[in-house]
Amino acid sequence: MAKTIPMLDLMFFLTEKKNDPKHVGALSFFKLPEKAGPRFVADMVADYRKAEPVAPFNQVPKFPLMGVPRWAKVAKCDMDYHVQHLALPAGAGDEALLGLVADLHAQVLDRDQPCFRIYFIEGLPDRTFAVFSKIHHSMIDGQSAIARLAACLDESPGTRKVRPIYAIAFDKGKRAAPARSSTLGIVKSIALKQGLAVKDLYANLLRKGLGRGKAGAGNVPFTAPRGPSTARTQASRSVATLSLPVADMKEVGKAFGGTINDVAVTILDAALLRYLDGLGQAPSKPLVVMCPVSLREAGDKEAATKISALFVPLGKRDAAIGERMRQVMAAITSAKGELQAMSKDAAMLYAVFLFGISEIAGLTGANALVRPVANFVLSNVAGPRTDLYARGAKMLGIFPISTLAAGMGLNVTLLSYSSSMDFGFVANGASMPHLDRLAAFTREAFEALKKEARKPRAAAKKRKALPARKAALRKGR
Repeated sequence: MAKTIPMLDLMFFLTEKKNDPKHVGALSFFKLPEKAGPRFVADMVADYRKAEPVAPFNQVPKFPLMGVPRWAKVAKCDMDYHVQHLALPAGAGDEALLGLVADLHAQVLDRDQPCFRIYFIEGLPDRTFAVFSKIHHSMIDGQSAIARLAACLDESPGTRKVRPIYAIAFDKGKRAAPARSSTLGIVKSIALKQGLAVKDLYANLLRKGLGRGKAGAGNVPFTAPRGPSTARTQASRSVATLSLPVADMKEVGKAFGGTINDVAVTILDAALLRYLDGLGQAPSKPLVVMCPVSLREAGDKEAATKISALFVPLGKRDAAIGERMRQVMAAITSAKGELQAMSKDAAMLYAVFLFGISEIAGLTGANALVRPVANFVLSNVAGPRTDLYARGAKMLGIFPISTLAAGMGLNVTLLSYSSSMDFGFVANGASMPHLDRLAAFTREAFEALKKEARKPRAAAKKRKALPARKAALRKGR
């Protein structure tokens, strides 16, 4: 039974270009079991290739001249193409691995094949190997990807089954209309649902005045300063990774009356300003971050994208790290309250609307007149809290390597795994090289914020900020 491609998923196809692919990826590291032989990884690759893909991993997008875009099942999947086995040269290190991943991530997925590929990479030191996976964003988002990841790995090192992410069958979301439904009927159903959302969205934008927001006044898209992260996206990519202790991040957040996400946004803000300063392109106005927000209900594991977004103004140029944290918290609270006042459909349409305007501005050259929608994207995805294994090989970390959104040449995605928070950085390689420096600056900013959190005044601020923050969020609902 064919399935229509939902609006937000369709947007990822319509805006995809050769130098701007719209897939999401993940780089995982594994430690070989003690008794693993030289063919351990090769045997895993062989077993992966034997596994039969299930929907949507056995489907390709179809765009008929007359009718609604749909997913169509392929007759056969070429698993030698979808599952690759690579090796780094002897003596290669992290720089070579990240360079390889950047090159793989920059390549657009072939739409004549199901839109996913998996690369097993050997040649790493200390008996480790890596797995880099990339899947088109139209097929999956962060939350559904993690649900599938948890299902394909094991909590016990003794399990020897192989369950690739593309062979796990579950889909508990709402299904689209059957293929036999008329095109007109499908369009009417979509139009009715979206019409109510448009009304809600229009009322919100009319009240706000799109692009005229101020810091602390809800979402402020199209107010971001120009710079390397908003330069024209080119084909090359740069990639970096970072791990921080989850417990430490949580403790720092609590000291200020905030959350792990507040900490992440704050240290990225400080680190990015320092990185841009090193390029001689530090902005005079506060940066703006886009934070995707999951709209999934509990138990919804449908392979589709269900998100909206916050557009948050960040700290002032010369703000100290502690004050920067407080400015960020106030701005996030205001933006969340505004989004929570919308219906779920309006919130999703809000993201589609803004992405669409930004993409059109890039295609038509209007971005020379319109300010960037945001400077970078920061996503925070909750991951497994226990150690996981693949045929006895312990997963040491998993770093999201996401797509670059419209007009934003930097994406930082966080994924909690076991006791660590794993950061995956990906950027427009032409304008933002040496991304390892940004990762290092992020670590240093966290250490500075952690030191600030130990001061007595931070505890006092926590007592004042937490009740007010909770009240603001309740009011936003």
